[in-house]
Amino acid sequence: MSRAQRLAMIEPSSSDNPSLRRQCQLLGISRSSLYYQRRELLAEDLMLMRLIDEEHLRTPVYGTRRITAHLNRLGYRVNRKRTRRLMRRMGLQAVYPRPRTSQPGKGHRIYPYLQRGLTIDQPNPIWATDIGYIPMARGFMYLVAIIGLAQPTSAVLASIEYLGHGLLHRCPGGGPGPPWSS
Repeated sequence: MSRAQRLAMIEPSSSDNPSLRRQCQLLGISRSSLYYQRRELLAEDLMLMRLIDEEHLRTPVYGTRRITAHLNRLGYRVNRKRTRRLMRRMGLQAVYPRPRTSQPGKGHRIYPYLQRGLTIDQPNPIWATDIGYIPMARGFMYLVAIIGLAQPTSAVLASIEYLGHGLLHRCPGGGPGPPWSS
């Protein structure tokens, strides 16, 4: 159950209901969260958020340190904590390779290798695929590569825009396309 749902469950104390302190204790939330009111964003924060968004679109690899340095160069006196708070509120995070991305997840099943001992003596028996993405100004462009293992020159590249519009494919080197393209 989310924190917001638990807060909504609290009722004003009366003779029928337990005290606010007891309700908060039972729901596992602090009593001070009952009285907290989020302050409205200042006009200066909105302007800084716009500048942070523009810089993040230009250079998505910048984290809070570089964004703070960029804002200071523009003449806005901000510290790293404020930049971090605004970026967190906007849902922005630097794009970089995260550690341990090749480690298998908990409960990950290792599948058997089905092509062991298989001889490839004709075209189109085995195809390999890979998919990646390229960050764009508004979302991502997905890149799909399909390669025939018998003839590595027969590769199919497909790019799919992030909303699914525009599918492009080609077969460089004059090789045959995938089995489903004929």
